[in-house]
This record gives sequence, C-alpha cells and structure tokens, in this order.
Amino acid sequence: MTDEIAAELRPREPDFSTITTEELMAYREAENRARASKAARAFLGEPDDGALIDWREIALPGRDLPVRVYRPAVGGDVALPLVVHVHGGCFVGTAVQCDWPNSHFAARLPAVVVSVEHRLVSPGVPLPFAADDGWDTLVHVVRHAAEWGVDPERVAVVGESFGGLISALTAIRSREGGPWLKAQVLVNPAVDVTESMYDYPSIAEYAYSPTRALPQLQLVQRLSVPTGVDARAWSPIRADDLSGLAPALVVVPTRDALADHGRRYAERLREAGTEVRLSEYPGARHGFLTLPGVEPQAAAAQAEISEFLREALASTSI
Repeated sequence: MTDEIAAELRPREPDFSTITTEELMAYREAENRARASKAARAFLGEPDDGALIDWREIALPGRDLPVRVYRPAVGGDVALPLVVHVHGGCFVGTAVQCDWPNSHFAARLPAVVVSVEHRLVSPGVPLPFAADDGWDTLVHVVRHAAEWGVDPERVAVVGESFGGLISALTAIRSREGGPWLKAQVLVNPAVDVTESMYDYPSIAEYAYSPTRALPQLQLVQRLSVPTGVDARAWSPIRADDLSGLAPALVVVPTRDALADHGRRYAERLREAGTEVRLSEYPGARHGFLTLPGVEPQAAAAQAEISEFLREALASTSI
C-alpha cells in the first residue's frame, strides 16, 4: 500500500538522458512537493513527537540559505551537541524528506540537528555550490554557537547519497583548520563524480533495479561537474590524503548501485589511518534510512547511527 501511495504522489520519472532545463525544474518542483506532503509520511515516516521542527534562514556569504532545525521538545539551559545534516538528492530533494531520522536524532541523542536546504544542482549551479552550502552552514552555526544553543566542541556531520558526498567533503575541509568534527556519518554515499564513478561492480549490478539508478547518476555527473569543474577535487575517494579525519560510520544498503562507493571509501579511510566502521544492511535499497514506511531496516540503521553519534558526541566535561 505504501508503494502505491508513493507512486500516486510522485510525478512520472522523465527521461534523464534527454531532460531539458525546463523539464528538470518542473520535475524538481513536483517531486519535492510530493516529498514534503503529509501523505508522503506513509513511506517517509512520522516525525518523532519529542522534537520541535522549524525552518530558519541563515545569512551566508553572498546568499541567504534555508535550514530545517530539529530540537528536543523538552529542553534546558545546557548547550547540546550539533549535528549538521545534508539530505540526499542532487538535482532534486528537500530537508523535509528527512524529518523522521532527524527528529529522532534530535529527541533521542539529544542534539540540535540543522539540515541544510542546499542549492540543488542544475545548469549553472554545479556541485561546488552545494558543497559550499554544507560547509558554510557548519561554520556559521559553530561561530554562533551560543545563539543556537550548541556546544562547538561536540559537532558531527551526517549525509545520505549526494548529501553523503557533501558531508565527506565537509569532513575533509574541517581537518584543514575549520570547526573540528567529532564524527561523520555517510549513508549510501556517492563519493566519486569522476569518469570512474561507474567502474564499480554494484553500479553494473543495480543499474536498473530496484530503481533506474544509472540514468540518474549520469545526469548527476553531467550537472555536478560541467566543463571547468575539476571532478577529482570534488570526489572524496580521489583525495590524496584521507588521514586525520573525524571517525566515520559508513552505512551501506547492499541492494544499491552506490554500495561499492561506500565500501571502497571505507577502505580508503581505513588505509589512511582514519577510524571507520563499515555497516552493511543486506537487501536494503538506496535511500532506505529515509523510507521507514517501506524499508524494514530503516529503524535499525537509525538506532545504529544514533548510538554512534551518542558515543562520539558524549560530553567531555568532568
């Protein structure tokens, strides 16, 4: 029944190989409207009633950016850990689709979760724009920690799919003197947007099932790294040095075209000496963490991520 509801709500999938800019924008608007609807909660899940959810706009260099903020409903005067979250979706997607996991993180850790409504990739808006939105949001909230009620010493990033890419890039930038992270959680991450992004066994195995992943990934690459953008610079798996990064939890659903992106990135982190845990969910599909209504393993993954973050973000005060 939930799959039927999803099919009724969502627009018909376009031909991603020939899609025009106008068609892309129309599809994005319709798809995001569906994901943000109350009916979509049948498969996206109901938010935890122990969390308060609101939109907020923050002033970043050269632009104002919306963020979706999750806080424990029962609060106090103690500064809480900060989790900066980036939703999945490259050319489509919204923070609202992640209300279920993020509200649970906020209520159960507890923590303040700030989900970045990053600029979606399109002609003229390549990957670096979205990556800067993730990074600049982190810097802004940490810089104004008292205003946000967060502890600037207890910060983590979480992202799924394209959001996992942005979160991985954020973790790398953090090492270079930015706000230090206690943890990074990468869920079914895309970590390679070079020409080799398709050279993984899982891409071939799951190119068209359970979803038509390959045409979407090809569009992601075309939009993310147009002429003039260095694909290697925006592909964490191609980074020369992955040492000294925040401890990572890499969550991989096995029935996913991007499964081997996550596996190989976990290997590279381990080889570089960065602490990493690779956790696989057999039979789960791409995006499963945000689909508790149709993916039975979503709750287990949410619980595992929560425990990982709880340990990483535990207070260091005596």
